[in-house]
Amino acid sequence: MEQNKINLTIDSRPVCVEAGTTILDAAKSCGIEIPTLCHIHLEGTCVNSHPASCRMCVVEVAGRRNLAPACATACMEGMEVHTNTVRVLKARRTILELILSNHPHDCLICPKSGNCELQNLTKKLKINDIPYDGGEKSTHPIDKSVSIVRDMNKCILCRRCETMCNEVQTVGAISANGRGFNTTIAPAFGQTLSESECTYCGQCVAVCPVGALTEVDNTSRLINDLANPNKTVIVQTAPAVRVAIGEEFGYPAGTIVTGKLVTALRKLGFNYVFDTDFAADLTIMEEGSELLGRLKRVLDGDKTVPMPILTSCCPAWVNFFEHQFPDMLDIPSTARSPQQMFGSIAKSYWADKMGIPRENLVVVSIMPCLAKKYECNRDEFKNNGNPDVDYSLSTRELASLIKEANMDLSKMEDGDFDAPFGASTGAAVIFGATGGVMEAALRTAYELHTGKTLDKVDFTDVRGLEGIKSATVDLNGFKLKVGVAHGLGNARRMLEDIRAGKSEYHAIEIMACPGGCIGGGGQPLHHGNVEVIKARQKALYQDDRNKPLRKSHENPYIKQLYEEYLGKPLSEKAHALLHTNYFNRSK
Repeated sequence: MEQNKINLTIDSRPVCVEAGTTILDAAKSCGIEIPTLCHIHLEGTCVNSHPASCRMCVVEVAGRRNLAPACATACMEGMEVHTNTVRVLKARRTILELILSNHPHDCLICPKSGNCELQNLTKKLKINDIPYDGGEKSTHPIDKSVSIVRDMNKCILCRRCETMCNEVQTVGAISANGRGFNTTIAPAFGQTLSESECTYCGQCVAVCPVGALTEVDNTSRLINDLANPNKTVIVQTAPAVRVAIGEEFGYPAGTIVTGKLVTALRKLGFNYVFDTDFAADLTIMEEGSELLGRLKRVLDGDKTVPMPILTSCCPAWVNFFEHQFPDMLDIPSTARSPQQMFGSIAKSYWADKMGIPRENLVVVSIMPCLAKKYECNRDEFKNNGNPDVDYSLSTRELASLIKEANMDLSKMEDGDFDAPFGASTGAAVIFGATGGVMEAALRTAYELHTGKTLDKVDFTDVRGLEGIKSATVDLNGFKLKVGVAHGLGNARRMLEDIRAGKSEYHAIEIMACPGGCIGGGGQPLHHGNVEVIKARQKALYQDDRNKPLRKSHENPYIKQLYEEYLGKPLSEKAHALLHTNYFNRSK
């Protein structure tokens, strides 16, 4: 027997796995599917959740009296496992019938219908009747925040969301409350999500197998605005959307469908279709200039400079540090996210040029992120109550709306974004992947600081799916140390080092979601499959390589915007329109 290897049989098939492998993973390795509800394997993280709370994955192990949960039972040498005996099948049906006995039967109007794991499992096990009538069901009020709807009447207590929130993201917004029939997964002390530390990253929504956690749906609001002849409705679409939405229409993960997406948006009735990538280039001009300004002060011997500078493109990450690290609010860049920069410029510079009153202009964004819905509603991004970005739709919401309009993305011709906010560089495209903002900033910061042309624009050290990445860049003899973190658990480690005075970085990029925006809470569900994330990431870098311009400061429309309107990066007008401040939201 090879050291650290376990030999066993599953349904009479010989299987050899690493020591410590669960029966569930061993079965998966040889193509045997065991049904689960509570289990999630989060590739690329240290978390492999196996609470064994639902018991759907029970199997029969020779010599063992009771059925064993496959997700929480380690393989043993010589173990004989059976996944399909009559005893196992009967137990699974009984478990599922008991779960259904306390579950609403409103599948027709449930937002998760058609993409619900409980629904799929019920169909697979051919449950056509529920023999257990408990008399009454659990009843809980529906909690609707600006981003997420929490309907605990549909919760099956799988606790996936709890694992994601507490172990991966380390936010701690939700946990099990109550006992027995009254158990619920909720914020402490009866709080709503809006009253809790929730960052609205949406990762809980991404792993929920049923309709207990869903995004706030803005599609009806959009249809009403598109039908209003007094409104000019424009849309911006984020870089991560174009490499993921195709999955909802049968394309392989990572297929770039930018042109087809533009055409679909135009056919839906938007007056103008723009690209958030334009605003990503604008973000680099402001954020990069802020970085260089702080570095100049450091080189001049100023010891009061707040360092390292932290990127501020991700609203879930911003919400996280406002709640958890309020003593460090002076460290992040004050630059707004690309979504908010776009909205601000669209409702000032562009609206003035087009002669459209601000109150008649509706700015909609298509985002991979549920926190963007929250970001639109922050008071500092409103002008006399009128938001810079009116509301945001997730990738999933847009896919649903395209299908509702009886359109097939695969049959769309390629269209082009409208000018002037449709032009962008490769640096903006890679904003969608972890490390992309840092790489884009380095391309511009290097040339602006050194005055030299950067021939090799690929900073590969900040790429990849490692939780924390580091790199050192030579800026005319100055060794610039940069760090990148994705996932709020990894962000916490870096922030605690800064708080303790242990960090040697000059600049850090943080994205709340695993993989960055490509793994956002509003993207097509990937069920923890890291290969899907890798495919989306690869597509963004391919798109970057194919761009004629790959540095944000080379974008001619960005240059025009500064010449005609903003003056220069960090000018008074740029500060008013493109920058923000942060607040202590600690509980």
